[in-house]
Amino acid sequence: MTAPAIFADPEMDSAPAFAIETRGLNKTYGASNKQPAQTALRDVNLQVPRGSFFALLGPNGAGKSTLINILAGLVVKSAGEVCIWGHDIDHHMRRARRAIGIVPQELNIDPFFTPREMLDLQAGMYGVPKADRRGDAILEAVGLTDKADAYARTLSGGMRRRLLVAKAMVHNPPVLVLDEPSAGVDVDLRRQLWANVKEMNELGVTVLLTTHYLEEAEALCDTIAIINHGRLIACEATPDLLSRLDSKEITFTLDAELTTTPAALASYNVELIKNRQLKFRYAPSQVASGQILAAIADAGLTIAEISTKEAELEDIFVKLTRDPAPE
Repeated sequence: MTAPAIFADPEMDSAPAFAIETRGLNKTYGASNKQPAQTALRDVNLQVPRGSFFALLGPNGAGKSTLINILAGLVVKSAGEVCIWGHDIDHHMRRARRAIGIVPQELNIDPFFTPREMLDLQAGMYGVPKADRRGDAILEAVGLTDKADAYARTLSGGMRRRLLVAKAMVHNPPVLVLDEPSAGVDVDLRRQLWANVKEMNELGVTVLLTTHYLEEAEALCDTIAIINHGRLIACEATPDLLSRLDSKEITFTLDAELTTTPAALASYNVELIKNRQLKFRYAPSQVASGQILAAIADAGLTIAEISTKEAELEDIFVKLTRDPAPE
């Protein structure tokens, strides 16, 4: 499978350090129909490193869609600066638009076009010369070669999602934005979709993902940003963000039943489960797992099995987004 080559801007000496950069970005929707003005984005300073697989997460109404629509040119910002692949969206609008491909949540596909026709039309709209169009290569990259001449209305939901990715890549942009791409897609097709996107990322395409499937973001993305009430509240490498929650669980299954928790373990946060399991909840920064193992041995207990649970992105997300909206 061959993914499309990365978009190259002949007027740039070198690729920028950040594929997307915002500085002091604000957006306020004006009052209308007796509704007060609403601030959707508040002083957002965001840097998406070139070549990264970057997640933008947040609750419903946090400002993710507004930010993406500003990148796509569908919403006009109220203040601040936005650069896409080094191009300011105000001063170099055409270059900025050409440097980004957007995959929307909605399945906006004409049912009477075939995938090959659709990509050819999309390439024409971006001014890609016929000799430079790579529709067949892109269809191969997203696994739709065998459906190239089938009407779009006959495609499954997962295939339509992949076709949207293909449409976003016809002009070979270096930046790909995926807005909830796996919503409503079954597990098998979701895996295929992510395999296609990961291959594009490995070949140099910067991917910005929004999703409510937090386990996807944790597994796929090297950097995660969280937005809440229009403010950027976190932006870190995925391992660093996960380490914020200083919490871990470890469960020991014993070779014999207990009626009560041994007194030697009373100083730990431990729970006896089903008379055979001891579940410890502890802060790794304060207690080492070796200490717990030693305490169990001192209590004269024999371990048959061990299972652990690390901090998950969902735990971090809930902790960071539970705060009330700023005044």
